[in-house]
Amino acid sequence: MIVVANELHIPCYLYFPSPATFLGFMLHLPILDTQLTTELSELDTELVIPGFLNPISPSLLPSIALEKEGYSWFLYHGRKYFETMGIVINTFHELEPYALDSVSMSQVPPIYPIGPILDLVGPAQWLPDQANHERIMKWLDEQPPSTVQRCLSESQVREIAFGLELAEFRFVWALREPPKAEFALPDDYTNLEKVLPNGFLERTAGIGLVCGWVSQVSILAHKVIGGFISHCGWNSILESLWHGIPIATWPIYSEQQMNAFEMVKELGLAIEIRLDYRKGSDLVLAKEVERGIKHLMDCDDEVRRKVKEMSKKCRVAKMENGSSYASLGVLIEKLVTS
Repeated sequence: MIVVANELHIPCYLYFPSPATFLGFMLHLPILDTQLTTELSELDTELVIPGFLNPISPSLLPSIALEKEGYSWFLYHGRKYFETMGIVINTFHELEPYALDSVSMSQVPPIYPIGPILDLVGPAQWLPDQANHERIMKWLDEQPPSTVQRCLSESQVREIAFGLELAEFRFVWALREPPKAEFALPDDYTNLEKVLPNGFLERTAGIGLVCGWVSQVSILAHKVIGGFISHCGWNSILESLWHGIPIATWPIYSEQQMNAFEMVKELGLAIEIRLDYRKGSDLVLAKEVERGIKHLMDCDDEVRRKVKEMSKKCRVAKMENGSSYASLGVLIEKLVTS
């Protein structure tokens, strides 16, 4: 699209839905490519990437970027970003000041941080099962404030179940069946007892709720939620910060490892279950889950305080005279006059 727009002399702006740190990686890749003497996947030294305060391990990069074809794809797009008239990004200056300042170099197109861009009401309008949603919200209404943690799951149901049971905290567990085909969507289990440990539902009936699809933003907005185990997609991170909910990081793929690293090591806004899923076994054991949950729910006042502060800054950024409000105004003026 960038090529077509430039050929037709149409002003072209890029919308970037990921954090400024990942944008820094994309913009730095053409430079890094000229410096590499080996495949990116074979590097045994840490990388210095604009946007990150600390060097990062190549293993934190998206796995597809470590493959030859995927690397070429990232490199191509990183180069094309320089041909746009501006980059509109879903973040805000108070969250990523160092990253935004680092990537705003003279040769880089103007960057417009206008986030957080969140759909705070949309999913409730198209819930596939309104009755199930109401059941979940009713259960949450009956719990003490800030005592529930919300957990996502993909493949290792039993270890998560044992970990939840060992941790002994109240929980909502969104458990869905893996897709049956490559491009199919996940579905809800018709019989949870077939995939959960024997007696799990009975033993945790007083403290836990296992359900299918849920409106994530509705759950995070509830007053009783005290923590969120997240795979660290950027939108989920922004939703958690908006509602002031601490995160336990469990990245799986794409740029999630980099997002988790930023949240834990760079910003101190999360605690970790795993930062790099490629280290050790792919299976996260029950003890790791238990340890992560306890750390999350008992996390020190500093982490919880910083998350609450960032929640306020999220809202201020979008208000009149806020940083994102001002950035959006500059963008609109540029669009009108270009």
